[in-house]
Order: sequence, then structure tokens, then C-alpha cells
Amino acid sequence: MPFPIINSIASWVLKQRIHQIELFLKYPNEVQNELLMNLIRTCDETVMGKKYDFDSIKSYETFAERIPVSSYEDLEPMIEETRKGYQNVFWNTPIKWFAKSSGTTNAKSKFIPVSNEALEDCHYKASKDLLCMYLNNNENSEMFLGKSLRLGGSSQIYENNNTYFGDLSAILIENMPMWAEFSSTPSNKVSLMSEWESKLTAIINETKTENVTSFAGVPSWMLVLLNRILTETGKENLFDLWPNLEVYFHGGVSFEPYREQYKKILPKVDFKYYEIYNASEGFFAIQDLNYSNDLLLMLDYGIFYEFIPMDTFGTPNQKIVRLSEVELFKNYAMVITTNSGLWRYMIGDTVRFTSLSPYRIRVSGRTKHHINVFGEELMIENTDTAIAKTCSALNCEVIDYTVAPIFMDGKEKGAHEWMIEFKKRPESITLFQKTLDENIQSVNSDYEAKRYNNMTLNELKINVAREHLFYDWLKENNKLGGQHKIPRLSNQRDYLEQLKAMQEDIKSKF
Repeated sequence: MPFPIINSIASWVLKQRIHQIELFLKYPNEVQNELLMNLIRTCDETVMGKKYDFDSIKSYETFAERIPVSSYEDLEPMIEETRKGYQNVFWNTPIKWFAKSSGTTNAKSKFIPVSNEALEDCHYKASKDLLCMYLNNNENSEMFLGKSLRLGGSSQIYENNNTYFGDLSAILIENMPMWAEFSSTPSNKVSLMSEWESKLTAIINETKTENVTSFAGVPSWMLVLLNRILTETGKENLFDLWPNLEVYFHGGVSFEPYREQYKKILPKVDFKYYEIYNASEGFFAIQDLNYSNDLLLMLDYGIFYEFIPMDTFGTPNQKIVRLSEVELFKNYAMVITTNSGLWRYMIGDTVRFTSLSPYRIRVSGRTKHHINVFGEELMIENTDTAIAKTCSALNCEVIDYTVAPIFMDGKEKGAHEWMIEFKKRPESITLFQKTLDENIQSVNSDYEAKRYNNMTLNELKINVAREHLFYDWLKENNKLGGQHKIPRLSNQRDYLEQLKAMQEDIKSKF
């Protein structure tokens, strides 16, 4: 077990980073502009740099005029060249790691480049910063006296032309510094297991005897693991097993639908939850205050940020603004230029700013995961908030959900159709349906306007999912564990119809 002196030294080292963070808090736009110019200078001799004459780019304005905003499909030919072993294509140092990401809207795998600079100056730097902020806010923390229970994805590394690909979690574990492995559980061997159900059993066997002081992982899958641990050990709550637990670091999906379920298995009022915002493409933001829902945008990780207002996204009038031009509470699609050679890349996430000094954000959804068939502009943030409010009011719990439009048919108006799997079912589905509809109207004025007197939209419709329906869908699509999830909102009915078919298939067998 680590000794108290290790806890003290680690705390002191991590806290020193605060002074660098204060620099970008004070001069955010200057730090971002300097970072952009450094990225351009670094890559002026690459294939990409020569194509767009990086050497002559001296300002953001020229950069924005010359280099187009890109999707993965736009960059894929260059990425594939690099995967074949060609280097200096879009980044000036060798890239041998690629984070494989299937996403949720496209069955085709994406291979996101991960440079050594991104590993050190973004992902690992962010991990230390997360601890730094937590320790600065909680000076009496004894987190390092125990271990962090980490839950990554199905993690295997594959070789291809002297390059390697796998889940980001596998790449991070493979390259992890010794101090991080020393303070984590389960072992790397178990963390890198690919078969989800065997992995759960192995994690439980390794961790139940450890002094676990923190968790790190995606809320939905971590909840599956923690409930399994309680069942296996016969404990009433997690503090009975791990009395020194003090914080859960989470990200990947919204925490709101799961908050009340976590309170039941972690019943201490002062237990801390810290949210992070990271992806295969980079680590972007960290909750920097106790008991906050806002994330501090990290501006010195080798990532330059731009934003597309969602009210112009995908239209002929689409515009792009840099950090200094963003407005409060407006939804933006995020565009990044990174130290892995992603140039003006649309990551597919949407955020809104809750503070401009410093720049703090909340993740509001995905550019492809919203419903706007009837002009309602429904975002995942809206539905997650409404679900949480409804469950709290009606004393019920939701495991997962997805929503699709019911398209107008003749004179029949449109609506939204939900598939919801409950952990604790409400006494009345009719009342749940009515309350949820009202709560969505309270958080989304566009939806409220379309629902007024059933002018455009009828009341939403709910299907109650059978037990394990969402789990079975993920298993059938080889997406168990990690950050995989079924899209919660879609402008099409594909996912909903697949779930309904699986639901009916079970019924037909009885």
C-alpha cells in the first residue's frame, strides 16, 4: 500500500501545475493564438503544410480562409497513408498509434491518429491536471493512500504496417507512466481483456480486496460494474466495501440520468463527482470546482478551438467563430486543430458556454444526435435533464432510452416516440409520459412552441423496453463496454425500429 509520504509528494507536485493553468485563465485568447501559430510552424514541411503553404500563414484569418473545415471522410485518405507507414503527411513526427472508434452513427471504423505529443501533452497532462484540480479543491484528500478503479473499453492492440490501433483506453494503458499503473486497479492484464462479461468477473475478483479511493469510467457501464460488485459481495452500499472512497471521475455520457442511482449506492452527502470531457481526438475540458456542472475548457493541450453556431450548422450561411467570439448559452458544434495533425476537424460534439471568464462549457449533444424534424431543435442535454426531473418527481429510475420522430402522415401530426428501459418502473406510464412531455417543454422553448395546442407535435409516445433490451442490442452489435452506447436522439427511426423488432422477437418466442 502507498505510504502517506507518497500522498504528500504527489499532492505537492500536482499542485505546482496550478500556476500554468492560471496563465491561460488570464490570457486565454493569446494562449490559443500562440498555440495555433506553433502548430502551423511545426507542420510547414509536411504534405499538408506544403499543400496549403503553411509557411506563409501568419494570422488566424489566413488560416481560416485557406484550410477547409473537415470531417473524418475528408481526412481519411491521408490517415490511411499514414497507417500504411508513410510519415510527415499531416504531422511532423512519426505517428504509430491510431485510436479505433466506430462511433455510433457509422458502422465503418474510424482510425484517429494519436501522436506522441498528444499522448504526453494532452491525454496524460489532462490526467494529471484532473488530479491537480481535485487536490487543490480538497486539501485533506487521501486519495493516493489507495487505488483508482478504472473501467476502460474492450481493449486490444493490433499491428498494421508497423503502426498500431485499438481503443483509446488500450493505447493509454499501453503507454501509461509507471506512477499511473501503480495507483490503479485492476491490473493492465485485466484492463486489456476484450470479452466484456469475463472482464467484469475478473475486475470484481481483483478489486474487491483493494483499498479503492476513487473510480474512473463511463457512468452507464460503471453502474453495471458497481451493482454487480454489490451483488457479489452482499454489501448494502459501496462504502461498506471501500470505506475510503471519496471521488468518481466520469465522462463519455451525461451523468444526469444516473445521478440518483449513484446516490443510492454512494450515500455519503460529501462524496465528490468530477466530470471530464475527452475523446479519441483529444482531452478538452475538466470540472475544476467541487459540486459544479460546468467544465473548464483546457487551452494549452495542443488543441486550437473553433466553433460553428448550431443555428447555421450545415446551411449555406454556416459560419465559424474562434474562442474570443463565442456567446453565452448558445449551442456550438466544436471544430479542433490538434497536435496529432487533425486540421479544422469537426469532432461531432456540441457544447454551450456557461462562462466566458474563464471559458467553461457543458456538452449539449452531438451534431448528428438531435431531433429537428419539426423545428424543435431537441438536444440530448434537454432529454437527459427532462428524464432526470421526471424520475425524481415520480420516484422511478431509467437505465437507458432512445428517441425517434413519428413522421407526419396525411393529416396526422408528428410526435416523438421513446423506448425506455426502467430499473424502477413508475406506477403510471401515462403519468410518466405526460410529466416527461411537460418537462421537455420546460427546458426547450422550440419544443414547447410546437406542442402548443398540439399545433405541430402531438404528445410523445413511450414504449417500455423489456429487461436488458439495450444491453442485448449493444451485444448483438459488438458494442459492449467502454464508451459504446445507442444514440439517444436520431432524426431517423433506424435504432428505434431495431429495438422494437428485438422486443417483438422475444415476445414471439413465448
